[in-house]
Order: sequence, then C-alpha cells, then structure tokens
Amino acid sequence: MTVIGLTGGIASGKSTVAKYLSDQGFVIIDADIASRKAVEVGTEGLAQIKKAFGDQVIRLDGSLDRKVLGNIIFNDSSEREKLNKIVHPRVRDIMESEKQQALAQGKIVVMDIPLLYENHLEHTVDEVWLVYIPLNIQIERLMLRNNLSQKEAQARIASQMSLEEKKEKADKVIDNSGSIDALQEQLRCLIQPYK
Repeated sequence: MTVIGLTGGIASGKSTVAKYLSDQGFVIIDADIASRKAVEVGTEGLAQIKKAFGDQVIRLDGSLDRKVLGNIIFNDSSEREKLNKIVHPRVRDIMESEKQQALAQGKIVVMDIPLLYENHLEHTVDEVWLVYIPLNIQIERLMLRNNLSQKEAQARIASQMSLEEKKEKADKVIDNSGSIDALQEQLRCLIQPYK
C-alpha cells in the first residue's frame, strides 16, 4: 500500500491538487478537516483551547473563533506552540484512524498535511509530494484569497517553513505557478504509476 504525504504552503494550491487526486480515486485524509473535528463544540480540544487562550477565542454559540485565535497565534510563535501542543496530538489520532481504515480497504492514501515538515511527520508517509509556487505568487494569492494586507499575508507565510526549504526535502515537486491546465497535466503524469 502507498501513503503519500501531500504538503505545500498557505495559498500554494494544495487543496486544488487534493481535489484532483480525490476525483482520480485516491483517498484524501485532510489535516485541516481533522483539526476542525479536534476542536468541535463539546470536545476536550476546544475546552483546552478555551483554558489556554481565554473566552475571547470562543464565539457566543460556543464554537471556536478562528479569526481571533489566528490573530493571536500568527504573530506570536510561543502562542502558536501552545495551540499546537493542544491540537496536534488529537489531529494525529484522528488521521491515523482514517488512514488505517483506508489502507485496510486497499486504497492509495494521500495524507493532506500543510505542516508535514514543520511537525516532523515525513516518516509517517512513503513519499512526500510538494505543491510549490514562488514566494511572490504565494503572497499575491493569499492577499487575494483571504483579503489580507501584504504584511498580514507575509506574517502567515512566515509562520510556516518556506516552500524553497520544503522543495529541497520533497520526493516530488508539483509546480503550481502556471495555469490550471498545466497543473492538471503534471498531475496526470505524476499519478500514472499509481493507477
């Protein structure tokens, strides 16, 4: 069985690649979805976040206010580390369970993990595929997608390992700086051996 680690950077187009792979029959296990499950209303994860960051990060309906929490953690690495210690073990447990279920069914699994290298999870997959774009395009896309200033976009990008550094480590690099057609053509070639 094959387990592929799909990673990238914020606004690199990793979700577009994951959707394409899903459409081709690969099982996608998404760290972002698992992280939302880990902090749903009523979970121990959310209770721990409230304890660590206070009522300011909880909405009136009892759910997590991601924007408020994001403003705290994207500008302070110690606060980000505090959050990671709460969320990451829970996310890993959820993803591992989903991975084992898919492998038991004989599926090719794609672990969609934005912070794969930052969290030293490359040993949990057979190979790493990186969705890559140059920094200037990454900043532009993030500003446009999230309606951020250049400074806000740069702070979010700086909270992750650079795509240049990830490029040196990855087994396969998917260049997403061109058109969607160019991206899909790369992916068609890349998945051929796995069909």
